[in-house]
Amino acid sequence: MGKDKKLVQEITDMNEDFAKWYTDVVKKAELIEYSSVRGCMIIQPYGYAIWELIQSQLDQRFKETGHKNVYMPLFIPESLLQKEKDHVEGFAPEVAWVTHGGNEKLTERLCVRPTSETLFCEYYSNAIQSYRDLPKLYNQWCSVVRWEKTTRPFLRTLEFLWQEGHTAHATAEEAQEETIKMLNVYADFCENVLAIPVIKGRKTEKEKFAGAEATYTIESLMHDGKALQSGTSHNFGDGFAKAFDIKYTDKNNELKYVHQTSWGVTTRLIGAVIMVHGDNSGLVLPPRIAPTQLVIIPIAQHKEGVLEKANEIKERLSSIVRVELDDSDRMPGWKFSEHEMKGVPYRLEIGPKDIENNQVILVRRDTREKIKVSMDELETKVPELMDILQKDLLEKAREMRDNKTYFAKDMEEFKKIITNTPGFIKAMWCGNEACEDKIKEETGATARCVPFEQEELSNTCVCCGESANKMVYWGRAY
Repeated sequence: MGKDKKLVQEITDMNEDFAKWYTDVVKKAELIEYSSVRGCMIIQPYGYAIWELIQSQLDQRFKETGHKNVYMPLFIPESLLQKEKDHVEGFAPEVAWVTHGGNEKLTERLCVRPTSETLFCEYYSNAIQSYRDLPKLYNQWCSVVRWEKTTRPFLRTLEFLWQEGHTAHATAEEAQEETIKMLNVYADFCENVLAIPVIKGRKTEKEKFAGAEATYTIESLMHDGKALQSGTSHNFGDGFAKAFDIKYTDKNNELKYVHQTSWGVTTRLIGAVIMVHGDNSGLVLPPRIAPTQLVIIPIAQHKEGVLEKANEIKERLSSIVRVELDDSDRMPGWKFSEHEMKGVPYRLEIGPKDIENNQVILVRRDTREKIKVSMDELETKVPELMDILQKDLLEKAREMRDNKTYFAKDMEEFKKIITNTPGFIKAMWCGNEACEDKIKEETGATARCVPFEQEELSNTCVCCGESANKMVYWGRAY
């Protein structure tokens, strides 16, 4: 009974304390457990199952675009990290160092990888000799370590899981094409699998990745009006190639530097799903990443024939959806609350009267709408209802984002919006970093991206009032 009570107890109202609501959900939905190391989390089976579904579907997309998986070492020698000056300066405050092996002090410190650019560069400098060796289209699934000051499960942890794509190309044009292609893969995945709408654009010089020529991003908006960088794709140009001497002989027998890209998403996507779709009863999972898409809950299961029919339905649907039968001895109400907390897209209720009427009741997680479905139509109706829920969640999230997207023409308006109605703020920018710094200093908002889809909202900068021709999405972010 104690376990039941814990699962259905009220969680903090998201409108009262969003941060506490988020923590309640990740704990009570049994996604994570805290570890004895500050800022590190134990991803529990249910949380890891969500990551596996994200991983498998992204991995398929990477392979369809010609990429192969590799694995690089966990440790980077300090001398290797130092080869690209901007890169090492960008990561220096977050690096964890290994100084001893057993009882012996190492002659050279080893960095626990915060990202693997330098390792890939070292590899490419040996593996690439000729134009015939290009392109190199690689991806790595691994964990990385960044010594963050403040942490929050999934959103910012010392160690986190991710994928990092690293590619090498013969020309600048090919590298740019790859950079944008992979950004579009991420955007399509977020919208069609996670049901999260995104804004695609370029990061400002101040916000770009250390050592990159250009960084592109997909930005999403959480329920509390804060932005979340959900994926990035970087064009490195030939900067890393020059630092690591990665050259190839072209068709004219001339030595050229390669052009490189890097792109990645992390377990913070799970945090995004929680904060975009969740409600005061817990998780709401889009069907395409739900470990259990349908839970069958027998009503009056002690009565003759009920459990048999529930098992029969499970067998029928097991090749169509990820289905679970909850035949535990708890009351149906407890079961409803538990599976709602875990965000299961639909529950199927089946009792003696339903069997008599040759029907079941399907209940949507997000709206609690009850749908009567004939037992004869389950194989066609269940997938159809999953698709409807998936599309509805995307539309609801898009409507939420659009309702929290504002326009500011000057700083007074900007400050008023960011204080009273947090969200995305569209505003014109002159391109001067001093204005970008001032906006951050006075409002806490950063330039999320210069979107590909530009709008001419005015012709003056929101900060200084000088001439401006760039529209930027601004916001406070996780």
